[in-house]
Amino acid sequence: MLFATMLAGSIAASTVFAQSAQTQSQPASPVKAGTKAAPARYVRNFSQRAEMYYQGAWGVDEFKVKYTESGEIVRFSYRVLDPAKAAALNDKRLEPALYDERAGVKLVVPQMEKVGQLRQTSTAVAGRSYWMAFSNSGRRVRPGDRVSVEIGQFRAINLVVE
Repeated sequence: MLFATMLAGSIAASTVFAQSAQTQSQPASPVKAGTKAAPARYVRNFSQRAEMYYQGAWGVDEFKVKYTESGEIVRFSYRVLDPAKAAALNDKRLEPALYDERAGVKLVVPQMEKVGQLRQTSTAVAGRSYWMAFSNSGRRVRPGDRVSVEIGQFRAINLVVE
């Protein structure tokens, strides 16, 4: 009886170790049709080295470029880590632009008559996310496109439109 218990325990332990070694050596398998995957909160658009550059030089991270339901607006958002370094991104005097080389377009932040520019220009606070909306009339920029965002000297390149 004791021998059978020890044998069953060693088989279970070896199975667990084999499965954990297999999952470490192989990438995750794609989600099968009909199953729901947990939504990703933040998808890294570029290498970890580039992300470290943006964090150190500009004090920002977690870039997202989202295509709205109507397709008329493309929203760029980022999180501020260091308000002093990120001040240039919220500067009212700088004109942000979103470039899509595939479509051959440059999108700008629209100026609304009563609202003003569709972007946040308040003083940056660490840990908060900020956004700006680019006019996508004609729906030339589409989900899956790779775009670049330029605000003064700041440039975020190769961002994927979600």
